[in-house]
Amino acid sequence: MSARLLDKIVAVTGASKGIGKALALGLAREGAHLLVNYHSDTAGAERVVKEIEGLGRRAVAVRADISRVADIHLMFEAVRRELGRIDVLVNNAGITGWTSLFEITEAKWDQVVDTNLKGTFFCSLEAARMMRETGGGSIVNVSSNCAALGVKNLVAYATSKAGIHGLTKQLAVELAPYRIRVNTFAPGPTQVDRNLRDDPDYDRSWGSMTLLDRTALPEEMVGPAVFLACDESSYMTGQVLYVDGGWTVQGRVPVGNLDRALAQNR
Repeated sequence: MSARLLDKIVAVTGASKGIGKALALGLAREGAHLLVNYHSDTAGAERVVKEIEGLGRRAVAVRADISRVADIHLMFEAVRRELGRIDVLVNNAGITGWTSLFEITEAKWDQVVDTNLKGTFFCSLEAARMMRETGGGSIVNVSSNCAALGVKNLVAYATSKAGIHGLTKQLAVELAPYRIRVNTFAPGPTQVDRNLRDDPDYDRSWGSMTLLDRTALPEEMVGPAVFLACDESSYMTGQVLYVDGGWTVQGRVPVGNLDRALAQNR
């Protein structure tokens, strides 16, 4: 087993499926012990825990709605109780919230922004409180290339992810004296169940928008996460790394896909 994260304690939010699941398993393969956060998919989280334990690592599943600060506080109490400390936090949990601009409601806006941006901030704050007790750590945020390029029907989502980029810089400044690094990576179009459910033709329609002419597999996000979590990136903080097949270089979008996704989520 690689030693890049050997015996580090890592919390991954939204880790029961999709990119979060891939990250939790990939970090475990690098030697980490995991807190697997989930909101509603209990069975998925339990399967991830079993797989991590099969790799010889410790894991615990903790339910928390990260749009709620009280839930976040309880989740980090569980980290302290079950795993003793935290070395790395991966802020992965997020929701898309498809809606046309003129149909967005206050409730929809709050749901998306509270989960994606507020949740990232308060998870980071709780983790940083623990990290400063033990001499430092790494916070890795998962953003989106939608933060760099506006995308139709995703006003709350794109805004929340752009907010994460600003938050990354601010937290890097605030937490550097405590030897806590804060970085973000921004995935491009990725083959997760949510995207494939919204559009069965997702790989073709979005893949053709990227320079590499394909969408990503969730497992392709593991390398950037491990790099930002471990000492290989020890002189990096406040940075945003795009992992998007070159999508942000040319910035085209499949308009038909965006309309289908909106219709699917009405």
